[in-house]
Amino acid sequence: MPNQFRYYVPFRGPFDPCPPIAVKWYNVPPNLFLGFQPPNLPQFPPQTALRAGTLWPALYGPYPPKSG
Repeated sequence: MPNQFRYYVPFRGPFDPCPPIAVKWYNVPPNLFLGFQPPNLPQFPPQTALRAGTLWPALYGPYPPKSG
């Protein structure tokens, strides 16, 4: 599966009034990489599915922990 986090470097003009953000990143949902749901897709156990927010591991996309 491709990496679900993408990044880009925004344009920084010489007269921008705010301090620039060097790199911005965003999350691409895992369901974009999975066409139709195949039959017999593996499933999480119920307790794990509740914590993950989805029943299928192929659709699980964790967010990185906040730093700072």
